[in-house]
Amino acid sequence: MWYKLSGFGDEISPDFEEQLRVLKEESIEYLELRSAFGKNVVALNKDDSEKIKEMLDKYEIKISAIASPIGKVRAREDVEGQKEKLENAIRLAHFFGTPYIRIFSFYPEEGMSIDELRNISLERLGELVKIAEKEGVILLHENEKRIYGDIPERCLDILKSINSPNLKAVFDPSNFIQCNVKPFKEAYPILEDYIEYVHIKDAHLSDGIEVPAGEGDGEIKELLISLKAKRREYFLSLEPHLAHSGQFQGFSGPELFKKASQALKKIIFEIER
Repeated sequence: MWYKLSGFGDEISPDFEEQLRVLKEESIEYLELRSAFGKNVVALNKDDSEKIKEMLDKYEIKISAIASPIGKVRAREDVEGQKEKLENAIRLAHFFGTPYIRIFSFYPEEGMSIDELRNISLERLGELVKIAEKEGVILLHENEKRIYGDIPERCLDILKSINSPNLKAVFDPSNFIQCNVKPFKEAYPILEDYIEYVHIKDAHLSDGIEVPAGEGDGEIKELLISLKAKRREYFLSLEPHLAHSGQFQGFSGPELFKKASQALKKIIFEIER
């Protein structure tokens, strides 16, 4: 199998058990953990972790990645706080048996030049990657609008400059669309060798509105055909944002999440037949 299906459970419901129930109904065996019990993932404590593990075991669901917000701050903001969040994310990754922690590459301060943002972002990311190397986890940089690594060329700059097996790319088609970049035609050729994980999120180039996979300009089918040909396994993680799209969290609700899941499965079926 060249893929494993996962999803952001908090796109389904704030109720953690309902998240797991819907994932199970959709035959999705993995959860990308972004929040639970009203807390962001990096704020979860040991008791929370054990409660989550008990519920995961009940529904036979595993964790694909820790979807942290690390790096989603201004370049000079909360320097030590980001390291503390990473330490907790690493604890969670080890506890849930995943090597993957999602991160970002910092927003500019007001009036900051792109060169200054680059220098600070690479310095801070380098420090985080050193921690990851020591702890045996893989940081997944997600392309996100307005951070340093928002367009493919700057994502590549990060990955090549730091040059570590513990830093890879999350490929998010919709986020590239928000930057007016065609995901497969323009971003994929640049980042192909660094892609470790994929967020399934589609949108229209004309207005940025998110839609189920295959209904927008995300070139999802072309992307998946190319990944299948790599003859290795990728997580395909549903993050559809069909009801609401915010800076720190999107939402779809149970029925729209199921619609997004079925749209992805339709594309996979067409590729497989």
